[in-house]
Amino acid sequence: QDEEKWDFVLVSDIHEVGSEKEIKRKKFLDELSKRGFTIKKIEDKKLFYGVRAPKQIFRKYQWLLRNPDSRLQNLDAQHDVPVTTRIRIVNFILQNTVTPDLEKLRDLMKKKVFEATFPLHEKEEVREFLKEKWARWRDIFSHQPIEKIRCYFGEKVALYFAWLGWYTYLLGIAAVVGLVIFVAGITVFNSSQVSKEICEATNTVMCPLCDQQCPFWLLSDTCTYAKVTHMIDNEGTVVFAMFMAIWATVFLELWKRQRATVVTNWDLYGWDEEEEELAMELINNLQHEPRQYQHSYFRSTIILLLVLVMIAMLIGIAHALVIYRVIAMAVFTQSDLEFFREQANTMAVTTGAVLHYITIVIMTKVNRRVALYLCDLEKPRTFSQRENNFTVKIFTFQFFTNFSSLIYIAFFLGRINGHPGNYVRVAGKWRLEECHPSGCITDLFIQMAIIMLLKQTISNVMEYLVPWIAHKLRKRQQRPKKRNVMLGEEEEAEDPCKRQWLSNYQLNEVNIFSLFDEFLEMVIQYSFTTIFVAAFPLAPLLAFCNNLFEIRLDAIKMMQLRRRMVPRKANDIGIWLQVLEAVGILAVIGNGLVIAITSDFIPVQVYKYMYSPCKTENSTGVDCSTGYINHSLSIFRVQDFEPYTKGAMAGTGLAPTGLCRRYRDYRNADDYGYTVQFWHIFAARLAFLILFEHAALCVKLIAAWYVPDVPQSVKNQFLDRKHCNLRKELRWVMPRKV
Repeated sequence: QDEEKWDFVLVSDIHEVGSEKEIKRKKFLDELSKRGFTIKKIEDKKLFYGVRAPKQIFRKYQWLLRNPDSRLQNLDAQHDVPVTTRIRIVNFILQNTVTPDLEKLRDLMKKKVFEATFPLHEKEEVREFLKEKWARWRDIFSHQPIEKIRCYFGEKVALYFAWLGWYTYLLGIAAVVGLVIFVAGITVFNSSQVSKEICEATNTVMCPLCDQQCPFWLLSDTCTYAKVTHMIDNEGTVVFAMFMAIWATVFLELWKRQRATVVTNWDLYGWDEEEEELAMELINNLQHEPRQYQHSYFRSTIILLLVLVMIAMLIGIAHALVIYRVIAMAVFTQSDLEFFREQANTMAVTTGAVLHYITIVIMTKVNRRVALYLCDLEKPRTFSQRENNFTVKIFTFQFFTNFSSLIYIAFFLGRINGHPGNYVRVAGKWRLEECHPSGCITDLFIQMAIIMLLKQTISNVMEYLVPWIAHKLRKRQQRPKKRNVMLGEEEEAEDPCKRQWLSNYQLNEVNIFSLFDEFLEMVIQYSFTTIFVAAFPLAPLLAFCNNLFEIRLDAIKMMQLRRRMVPRKANDIGIWLQVLEAVGILAVIGNGLVIAITSDFIPVQVYKYMYSPCKTENSTGVDCSTGYINHSLSIFRVQDFEPYTKGAMAGTGLAPTGLCRRYRDYRNADDYGYTVQFWHIFAARLAFLILFEHAALCVKLIAAWYVPDVPQSVKNQFLDRKHCNLRKELRWVMPRKV
């Protein structure tokens, strides 16, 4: 039975005898035969070649990477290498076998000599266990069998699922806190003094929100939105933002401890990736010379400039989305439908968010191609180095793709659009959009909610449906040929390998970046969950619910819909840890800026402590934010409108008596310059930002120091091991001295 186990299967079209492709295929298979590989051929609609490596290759691997101290003591010990290691070694040899024409397998696949190459999903006990206990929707709340995952898919995949499980587990805590903050906001839905003042402002006439067909409007019209805004924008938001900064740090520190425990149990804590790679090179070719480390400042400069050009292009796309919202606002306000006219701002933001999601989907594919091209220019020394370089580039591009528009809404929307009588215009015609009348944080909340919901519904549905449909179609197309049995002839028994190889071939192909895509998706989600969480407290809850399904979705894809991944050895999640730490710092900066700039928290606090009745009249029986709305609105004379706006206002239903008030600005009534209050609030915003970020970063550093990266049990385990080894060494030395 063991003889019928095959390490890899190569698939080829049936080429004409004597054709160039057939000759190249034969040369490659001959090279494998010279190395002692056993090759089995099965013909169907395609040619299938089963490949099994000789045992001496694995013995060399065991010998080279065995602990030097144990070599003398275990010369004759024979232990079978794990299946995952067999597959990894065979894959390395296949990829690096060179034909007499100096072509490798990668070149032959580009020339369509071979169509596919993959290890097999074996009908073994581990696989059946994983299918029954892990890759099922009903096990959504069950513990993951990380050890079994490692035995079947290797350490890299096992560490991904260990990390994802740990992230989801701790995300549950953040989700509960975020939900409590949100529910607390709902409970004070009607009790906010600021909201009450907006709802009672039936005589406060506001300036038109656009130039065409926009009437003057009453501040009380935004009563409901003001209450909704207060659900998000309250004192609890500040506490939650600080909590999430601490949570991000504690999560990473606890993951480091978890990872140290896991890889110690696997005896991989001190594993050296470079040594492993050199050993495989020598097993493949004894004459191999290692490629030396090199660095070119010229090449690095070129790549840096190209990265900056790409980032500038992504920011340009964000600007295009801004222009879309400006034009959409103008179009909706001129619509024949009353609903569109009244909700023009919300409609522009909502459709802009959907368009933003579409650009994310498209640019993700573009970003990948650009990042791969830049990695090829860099000429990294090893695959691991190439993967790290690719990770940094693709994450940088994806970050700007996902967050450029959000950064604009959070920090620039409504702050660079001028004021009545002197609006900033696109192409001299369309006014730059303003924040929602109830506050800028509402726009950010809408954008975050739509993008996260779309990413976690449509993207996940497509992530499952596309491979499922592709698998069904391949299965239908690749049915095995039926044999015509002539009367009186004995039916030829079907090769037992044929069905297995064909069923594996019908699965969706995997590539070296299949696992990378899953990591990238989760790290982008982690960024959404932490960076602007002050504007969207439900982000951790949405991420938590998504991840419960994501774990099982990934498991089902790997077990049932995709070919078996080539296992990779690892003792950590690689450069993703540094990326997550960078996101943690960005989260502190982002949330500090949201509270200081986007939120009304600072202006309200400045009013309470400097201008409120509590301060000026020493009144103890009134709410200290009483009068804030009137204080935060500036007066504007209608006759000072631009001629363009005056013509558009003719015939509007709500005619003012010479004055109108503009929400969210601090300007003088005579020359429209900034008031003293504006500079007080500006100074308070700056002071809060500095204080919040320094406090949060200090708490992060304290948390990182307080929670050790490596558990004491792991340290003691290594201490005992070193002590034991030294005592053994001493026993060898002492008798000789005697």
